Amino acid sequence: MVNKRNAYPVVLDPAAEGGYIVTVPDFEIHTHGDDLADALYMAQDAIEMMVDYLEGEDSPIPAPSDIHTITTINGELKTYVLIDLDEHRRKIESRIILKSVTIPSWLNIRAEEEGINFSKTLQDALKAKLGVEA
Repeated sequence: MVNKRNAYPVVLDPAAEGGYIVTVPDFEIHTHGDDLADALYMAQDAIEMMVDYLEGEDSPIPAPSDIHTITTINGELKTYVLIDLDEHRRKIESRIILKSVTIPSWLNIRAEEEGINFSKTLQDALKAKLGVEA
């Protein structure tokens, strides 16, 4: 598995119609963005998705190249894009899961009378028990 945080080099080529075409040499992939910030965001997203795919295929994850070994042509920019796989996984793993729970009838009646949101209460209790601040 790749480091949880890493910086991969990317090449940004200003597009004639505006924005940037982004090449990620270590993964041999391309993406684009409407402006510099969008291009870097799209590069980060493309890298993280590629790492997810490769891990799912049990394929090796390339280590980041040394940016000095990457050649550019006139007008292209080289920079690094930070990936944080833990953060990426939190984003994609935050889907809602249906759980059945059992509680005493008297507790259910009291909670319903008070208008308590069972899902939120359970989430809050689990976060507190696990020491999670999400």
